[in-house]
Amino acid sequence: MLVEILFYGRGGQGAVTAANILVEAAMMSGLHGQGFPFFGAERRGAPVTAFARISDKPILRHGMFREADVIVVLDRGLLDLGFVKSGVLKSNGTVIVNTDESSIPIDKINISGRARVYSVNATRIARELGLVIAGWPVVNTSMLGALARATGLVDVETISKAIAEYFENSKIGILNAEAARRAYSETRLIMEV
Repeated sequence: MLVEILFYGRGGQGAVTAANILVEAAMMSGLHGQGFPFFGAERRGAPVTAFARISDKPILRHGMFREADVIVVLDRGLLDLGFVKSGVLKSNGTVIVNTDESSIPIDKINISGRARVYSVNATRIARELGLVIAGWPVVNTSMLGALARATGLVDVETISKAIAEYFENSKIGILNAEAARRAYSETRLIMEV
């Protein structure tokens, strides 16, 4: 099993950190993983792509990829900008979007076959828990909880543990782990295409 995940976000939302925490959680589960970013203009709010690979065997591939098994969209607005179209969702893939909408414009995502689309309002969860930096809700850990729910790739408790350890078990780490657990319980399947 090799699962390739694309995270699309904006600078400051934590897409790169999400990929790295997911890899750490996978390794805690006895899997192999790698995560890495791609930056354009490096500024808060600029589009960012992060990549993660998770496998039950050592990963021999390195570098970026365009086709993914899972696409995680940390900012719903990136769909309208066309930024998410830079990747392709493999057949039978999973899309997870930070939105409160009950459907999304599926034509804004390149899908090469059947897909399941999930949503979670990670922005609301981050705001309610005070996970806001310079006015920007930090939604990455909520989206990891949603990823756990939608894919089952890594269980939410292992993700929560990886989050807490990443933040050195500080108060902010505990809040971020709670965001993941809340998002896990609030993630909904909204479309099958």
